[in-house]
Amino acid sequence: MLKATLRSFLAHKGRLALSALAVVLSVAFVAGSLIFSDTVTRTFDRLFASTSADVTVEPKQDLKSPVPSGAVQTVPAALKEQVAKVDGVAAAHADVSVQNVVVVDSDNKSVGPTTGAPTIATSWYVTHRSPVKLTSGHAPNGAGEALLDADTADKKHVRIGDTLTVQAQPGTFRVRVVGIATFTTTNPGAALVFLDPAVAARELLGSADRATSISVDAAKGVSDPELKRRVGEAVGTGTYDLKTADEQAKSAAADLGGFLDVIKYVMLGFAGIAVLVGIFLIVNTFSMLIAQRTRELGLLRALGADRRQVRRSVLTEAVLLGVVGSTLGLAAGIGLAFGLIRLMSAFGMNLKATEMVIGWATPVAAYVVGVGVTFVAAYLPARRAAAVSPMAALADAEVAGVGKPLKVRAIVGSVVGAAGAAALAGCATATKTASAASLLGLGVVLTLIATVIAGPLLVRPVIRVLGGAFPALFGSVGRMSQRNALRNPRRTGATAAALMVGLALVGGMSVASASMSASFDRQIDKTLGADFTVQNTNFLPFTKEITDKVRGTEGVRLVVRQRFAPVAVRLPDGKRVETTAAGYDAQVDEVAHVTYAAGNSAAALADGGLGMDVTFARNHHVRLGSTLPVEFPGGRTTEMTVGALTDQGGSGGFGMQGGLFFGIATVQKYVPGGQDAALYVAKAAGTGADQLRSRLERTLKPYPQVQVRDQADYKKLVHDQIAVLLYLVYALLGLAIVIAVLGVVNTLALSVVERTREIGLLRAIGLGRRQLRRMIRLESVVIAVFGAVLGLGLGLVWGVCTQQVLALQGMSALAIPWGTIVGVVIGSAVVGIVAALLPALRASRMNVLAAIAHE
Repeated sequence: MLKATLRSFLAHKGRLALSALAVVLSVAFVAGSLIFSDTVTRTFDRLFASTSADVTVEPKQDLKSPVPSGAVQTVPAALKEQVAKVDGVAAAHADVSVQNVVVVDSDNKSVGPTTGAPTIATSWYVTHRSPVKLTSGHAPNGAGEALLDADTADKKHVRIGDTLTVQAQPGTFRVRVVGIATFTTTNPGAALVFLDPAVAARELLGSADRATSISVDAAKGVSDPELKRRVGEAVGTGTYDLKTADEQAKSAAADLGGFLDVIKYVMLGFAGIAVLVGIFLIVNTFSMLIAQRTRELGLLRALGADRRQVRRSVLTEAVLLGVVGSTLGLAAGIGLAFGLIRLMSAFGMNLKATEMVIGWATPVAAYVVGVGVTFVAAYLPARRAAAVSPMAALADAEVAGVGKPLKVRAIVGSVVGAAGAAALAGCATATKTASAASLLGLGVVLTLIATVIAGPLLVRPVIRVLGGAFPALFGSVGRMSQRNALRNPRRTGATAAALMVGLALVGGMSVASASMSASFDRQIDKTLGADFTVQNTNFLPFTKEITDKVRGTEGVRLVVRQRFAPVAVRLPDGKRVETTAAGYDAQVDEVAHVTYAAGNSAAALADGGLGMDVTFARNHHVRLGSTLPVEFPGGRTTEMTVGALTDQGGSGGFGMQGGLFFGIATVQKYVPGGQDAALYVAKAAGTGADQLRSRLERTLKPYPQVQVRDQADYKKLVHDQIAVLLYLVYALLGLAIVIAVLGVVNTLALSVVERTREIGLLRAIGLGRRQLRRMIRLESVVIAVFGAVLGLGLGLVWGVCTQQVLALQGMSALAIPWGTIVGVVIGSAVVGIVAALLPALRASRMNVLAAIAHE
């Protein structure tokens, strides 16, 4: 049996190649994502471990926020002297390092990275842990001198002697580049500007008496944990955060982890789609191969092979396919990881391909996925093969399920479909986002499974409609192509299912993204009353200098500032919620249309006042006039009175979670040193919008990071951000289509082999080569369009239900992108034509007499 299995596998290796390609793709994405993330993690672990001080003393990080306030937390510079006196300290340094700076060249072009990495201005001093070394010029000495890292200098064409303008929180100052520093470790992609230590504290923090942290070197023989304990006793552990080098490295790695997780999950998403679609392809391939080997299997049974041996034979072929596919996929994954590493280098993160990490978990995961997928996919066809009777050797029989009743599928599909429909109905009627999202996920999974199970039941009614015009348009060729698609509903359903999965995904996400865009458009129209909004391109806060320049622009009647502050609120229901609140000037009603369920802006923005979203308030038993304890960074606390409840359609009002907002004076009092995140500008009477825009752009020309946006620009910005998600979905769709095309090609190719004698007889009675090719192409088109109809129908249902979940967050507009849907159907027909090219060409080249004599 083993010899027979190996010979069978080698005899069908051409037919199995396309199935192996599906395994290769899924394994490549799994292996590539693991290798890439392991390489980046190892590289940065080494970087953080080699550059972290033995102990670092930092300001207490009590509240964190995804939205930066612009305030820089500091420690007294004199703390360095106190720490230096601690027994076991070899040296202590006062560090100044800030990321809320913008650096521009003499042409007002930004010198910072465009990839989202920060521009860091820091103090220059050399230790054995420095990530850079001076390679040309000299160290900065006094005001007006700076070093620039070599990578940034090369990319931005900055040379020694050039003048740069640094826009920092205390103010703008100019520096001359006097030297270039080259990274000795991995360059994380940031732009680094180094200043004289005394100058750095004064220019970046506004005072020579402040520092952002204290770096401490341990004396010989003193461990990091012991030094941390001693320093903590001296300075007070409750006042500052103390971290050893190991803890600092772990903290930095955790911050980087979010970025890595995005890449990893995206690639694993591609792997998941490849696995899911590949399962359909492999099931179909093995089902058809077994159908064509009915007589061979029957003969084996007649010669004494029992059911278990036959089943084991087919599963062995599947394992061999999985091993080959996994091996090739692992190699492809290494290539994919190499490509990602080079791509990151293009974006400024200089990783070394020679330091690629291939941990033991990567090949294990590759073979588990590859072999596991093929084994699971081949199990049902293997059971079917074991059921072949020895009498099948004497008859020209198939076990592909042609003509077999679909009662079991109908019952199981109906039950699962009903459960899925009930979950989606529950999602549409749910009133809480968490439960609605859970029901949506359950409904999506169940309806997908139900459609796959019941797909063959839909083949005959749907394809009769889709191919109904074929006989009239293409005559007998059209009729035969339609009947070929109807001949084996199980095969047609499984082939179309691969395409259906991808199109259901894109259909659902297209509806969701179109609805999000329409909802944001409606919300912007409803709430934004300012003529222009001034913001940084990366939404980071900007300096007071920019606010003053905008206020002084001719034609500006009113400027309302927006600032953010991390807060923690103790609510009446006993919960403590950490969120981000927004601060506004008192004239906010003149630039925003706010709907109040209770109270008003004046009460919310008054000293000690607070506003919040009415839904959040209701969920936590907050009422108008409630007094709530509020915590700010640095241990600052106060009690605030709820003066307004906003009803912005569930959008959360102005802020983040809970829509918290108050007067900007409150932010200035409890988060000193904060910066404005946005300016809402209203034009003066007699000033045209275009006229004011040109004046503002002229005013802000020295600040290339700042953008002037009107409502249309704001809408475009939102659409572009949503489009990023949609592009990812389209990429997933592209992968699904590639594998689905392989599935259609495989099905048609095996079908042509299966129908060799039939094709020979058709040619013998006068069917021309062109007519034969047309017949196979039409069969492919109707299968592809069938998959598109099922997928888009399912996707539309998912999309509408997703919109209902979004509606609970205020995105109440439902939009269906009919253009995309029609384009996808047309594209599916093209996919069918492309998939049929090779099988149709092969069929048309058959020798007629050899085909008639084929068994």
